Amino acid sequence: PTASGERFDMYSESAAHKTLPMGTYVMVRNLNNNRKTIVRINDRGPFVKGRIIDLSYAAAKKIGLIGPGTAPVKIVALGRQVAKMDSPQGVKTVVETRDFNKGKFTVQVGAFRSRQNALKLVDRLKVIFDYVDVAVSGPDLGRKLYKVRVSRTNSLKKAGKIEKKLESMGFEAAFVVRL
Repeated sequence: PTASGERFDMYSESAAHKTLPMGTYVMVRNLNNNRKTIVRINDRGPFVKGRIIDLSYAAAKKIGLIGPGTAPVKIVALGRQVAKMDSPQGVKTVVETRDFNKGKFTVQVGAFRSRQNALKLVDRLKVIFDYVDVAVSGPDLGRKLYKVRVSRTNSLKKAGKIEKKLESMGFEAAFVVRL
């Protein structure tokens, strides 16, 4: 399943993004060929440095990414679906726009199965950062995961700066998370 709990369907136009809320519609434009598509965020990722979005097979095919696998893209968050309506062109999805640069953000530095390992990292980071915490996820599945997070901010830009600082300190897998 995807992070949203849905079953992954490679033939639907969907995507994974690290910070946009689940259910957000995003326009993705391939800057190499100017082809574009609209996808719905239903998963988290990509967790590869330098990548901003992972597309389903159908979405990647539509904008010409099947051969090369990656390309420079521009993404524009459109909003969340609020209604569907009939139009002369068929059923149209209506989205509510919002400012995705505002909200509550943190930066995840690591995730551990061992609570002790997570706390060791917390001790290292508390020397540098005012706010460090551990979020526990997955206890219902019998596999607890201790996620070490740094800072809380209301600005995506500020969270991005903290992410860059952590990367420069050797935490290259750090990434911004919307709370």
